[in-house]
Amino acid sequence: MPKRLTPLDLSIGERIRARRQLRGWSLRQAADRAGIHYATLSRIERGLASADNRFVLADIAAGLDCSVAELTGAPSTSTDANVIAARASVAAIRRSLVEADFAMPSTCTPRPTRQLEREVELVRALQTDLNYAGAGQYVPRLVRELHAAAAGPDRTTALRLAVFTGDVIVAMAKTTGYPADAWLAAEWAWQAAEALADPVLLGFAAWSRTHAATGCGGYERAHALATRAADELQGHLSAPDALPMLGLLLLTSAHTAYATKRKSQGADTYAEADRVAVRTGETTTFDQFFGPTNVAFWRVGSEVDGGNPDRAVQIVHATNPEVLAVPIRRVMFHLDASRALMHVRRDQEAIRHLLTAERAGPQVIRPSPIAAETARNLLDRARRRAGGTELRGLCERLGVARR
Repeated sequence: MPKRLTPLDLSIGERIRARRQLRGWSLRQAADRAGIHYATLSRIERGLASADNRFVLADIAAGLDCSVAELTGAPSTSTDANVIAARASVAAIRRSLVEADFAMPSTCTPRPTRQLEREVELVRALQTDLNYAGAGQYVPRLVRELHAAAAGPDRTTALRLAVFTGDVIVAMAKTTGYPADAWLAAEWAWQAAEALADPVLLGFAAWSRTHAATGCGGYERAHALATRAADELQGHLSAPDALPMLGLLLLTSAHTAYATKRKSQGADTYAEADRVAVRTGETTTFDQFFGPTNVAFWRVGSEVDGGNPDRAVQIVHATNPEVLAVPIRRVMFHLDASRALMHVRRDQEAIRHLLTAERAGPQVIRPSPIAAETARNLLDRARRRAGGTELRGLCERLGVARR
């Protein structure tokens, strides 16, 4: 008898098929609703085509009336101790965000503002180093105390710190498989930025919202948020950090234009981001490192998810990832490079990039359903060649089920 699959064993394609069958739709009906060819959907369901394309997954989820997380199985089961520790803090963070409504009074007494500043600096440094387990230990108390401090004499400082703390939570929650909590954190940061009315911090909070929205598969919403925020920031470019912040918003606007089938508009926006990057050079603004290298990194993701892996591979080979100091962007660059190379059937290069991504950021790669799907597809091909020891080890760490 064939093995009966448990939910934890299911691939993304199998989850898509299960969801389609639950709704009682044929392949053609579901594909029409998703706006893709039925043969493409059939190949994804049967594991003949990799389900690693973020844009296509968002379209399929919309067509099947479900969340992307329901199709990817996020948050996936992980045996990695750091991933488990990071996820263990999410419930406490969620409760703190629910309680820390800036329109309502606080019930706690905050520590001195300078101490809160130091702790936010620490949490941001931990997040930049991809130590989400470490950051998660501090965040719940920090959220509550910043909320309380915002009602005191240091209101402006507390609100500014809340914007940065909210962005840390967005990255942590999105990466570990909790997209709704990422959106909750982004809205909390947006409340703080609105109260400050600082145009650059409003841009940064809007940028956090766009990333939370894409984590939910809401590319249309993210595109609207990024485009509007970039337009609003144009009148404040003389302010400190405004130009790199504009560049970050342009990157998100361009990427989400690709996601929403506006490739020509996306290409124009990337060209605008290139021009801004020439003016700024490599920057460290808000620990997001906008500059020419980051523009190239984003282009790789847009091209591979936009259906042009050959162009993505060209950009990969023309880019030096070591220029960019921020680990998360290097991790995503190597993951996107791996996906692009897999799609052009350069599997050994793809495996090398995927292993590099894991070494650079295990807390990002090990819980990632996209990384797992990429590894699963590469493993299926490696089995047919009776090889792939390193890849099999990676699949074990990613929780890719043996078949």
